[in-house]
Amino acid sequence: MTASPITLGDNLTTSQLGFGGMALTPVYGAVEPADALATLHHAIDVGVTFIDTANVYGGGSNEQLIAAVLRDRRDEVQLATKFGITGNPAAGDRGVRGDRDYVRQCIDESLQRLGTDTVDLYYLHRLDPNTPIEDTVAAMAELVTEGKVRHLGLSEVTAAELRRAVAVHPIAAVQSEWSIWSRDVESNVVPAAAELGVGFVPYAPLGRGFLTGTVTADTISSNDIRNHFPRFDDGSIDTNRAAVAAIQTVADAVGATAAQVSLAWLRHKGSDFGLPVVSIPGTRKQHRIDENVSSLVVDLSAAQVAELDSIAGLVSGERSAVASWVSSGRE
Repeated sequence: MTASPITLGDNLTTSQLGFGGMALTPVYGAVEPADALATLHHAIDVGVTFIDTANVYGGGSNEQLIAAVLRDRRDEVQLATKFGITGNPAAGDRGVRGDRDYVRQCIDESLQRLGTDTVDLYYLHRLDPNTPIEDTVAAMAELVTEGKVRHLGLSEVTAAELRRAVAVHPIAAVQSEWSIWSRDVESNVVPAAAELGVGFVPYAPLGRGFLTGTVTADTISSNDIRNHFPRFDDGSIDTNRAAVAAIQTVADAVGATAAQVSLAWLRHKGSDFGLPVVSIPGTRKQHRIDENVSSLVVDLSAAQVAELDSIAGLVSGERSAVASWVSSGRE
């Protein structure tokens, strides 16, 4: 990687670009385990050492896959995993638990699957509406004291929820969807994170692949998780090609790909808001990792950032089918 490491909140230092492990489970179609393992190794080889997974990805199989890499390379990796979602979201079966017993159960199960004694960053994947966030964070903080977890994170929380959590224990990072076509977090959550010294980890920074210009209705199979997102339904996906075309115009101007421009835009937005941002694009292909890493040297002018800022107005469809599932639905 061409850039130096970056420090999120609570003095958690990671690579400037991370890797989203969900892509290595069958949510976007079948996955060959040997190819997935080779992709992970390549990511670390080129300096992408911040690896993100969750207990719900593949019903735990994603953590088990990553364990094969950690076996020999644990010291090279900043490992993040998540808990809280129950059921099978890919099949429309979703629930949330954030009570103390479940916090403790989940970390022990994740550590066993990952084959490690400690997780660098442990996220609450979604807020449990039946458990005060203070109680969940207090239970997570016990894991820090016990050495099972080094830092705490939250996913898809509101600004108010983040403030309440920080009052209990330092929070290293908020993970939420943030990209050229998903801007809602900029209204409240991002400014709050900047104020509180919390880093930001955008998931789906490439719009689940759509912003790269390589995804069409024909490339999405019947068992693809994107079928559950409004922006990919028949009424929106063709309309949203205008957003990709606008990104490609900027990409052509700077001699980069649409993916690289999308990631570079997030880096610029982090600077604009005054907080560290580490995107976690996922991929199954090694050459895409190289492409994504090269985004770190893509520079955009203020005019180009402004041009990309306007793209959200072209987008059809909400980013989630369930409003309360993401922070903007509760703000």
